[in-house]
Amino acid sequence: MEILEILGYVGALIIGVVLGLIGGGGSILTVPVLVYLMAVNPVTATAYSLFVVGSSALVGAIKNMKKGLVDLRTATVFAIPAFIAVYATRMYLVPAIPEHLFNVGGFEITKNIGIMLFFAIIMILASISMIREKKSLKPEPTEVTYNYPLIIVEGIVVGVLTGIVGAGGGFLIIPALVLLAKLPMKKAVATSLLIIAVKSLIGFIGDVQNLDIDWVFLLAFTGLSIAGIFLGVYLNKFIDGKKLKKAFGWFVLLMGIYIVWAELA
Repeated sequence: MEILEILGYVGALIIGVVLGLIGGGGSILTVPVLVYLMAVNPVTATAYSLFVVGSSALVGAIKNMKKGLVDLRTATVFAIPAFIAVYATRMYLVPAIPEHLFNVGGFEITKNIGIMLFFAIIMILASISMIREKKSLKPEPTEVTYNYPLIIVEGIVVGVLTGIVGAGGGFLIIPALVLLAKLPMKKAVATSLLIIAVKSLIGFIGDVQNLDIDWVFLLAFTGLSIAGIFLGVYLNKFIDGKKLKKAFGWFVLLMGIYIVWAELA
């Protein structure tokens, strides 16, 4: 086993630890770990990421459901358009993207480069949401209301985004649940995990029909990530999650900038 492969499996464990510590964000590292450490093709990496993210989120969602923190009605309204969008994206849109996209000053932007650059943009946006203080996302307790049209549109947008880059999209889902469904922050975070789990795993089904899946590798990688979640939950007793989240946000920002440099260099 080569050193990069060992680092890749360590990365899988770290992804889970971060998810366990701060409740999200770790999945944004899955694609870079798979592509740069495990030498997985970017299209396949986004597919594998859907499975890893979905399985990890499902573990968290089940734990939150036992605590009564998941709003099933909101999850259903958001998840149905989201999983339809992510399935259609993985089944039809991603395979339809041409291998050659365009040239910039003689530099060819291929499908793989395009996906990684788009992913880097999402990483940078996610990092900003982790670094910034979200004071606007803490409204006074109020009755849960449902802006169905906007929730459905947001679900479709997040579904397409998840389908292309293989990330959970929690940094988009949580604000939507707080602002559009008026959920308290704790319920929004818990409910987002269920939405992420459902749409990611259903999106992965679209890939099973298009890609050859290395199940031994994928299950081993996912198992380490899930083990990391339990380790992260344990470490959460000793580490300030809020400070860690901001620090992790800066790390994700640097990773996003690195991906842009690595793809264009």
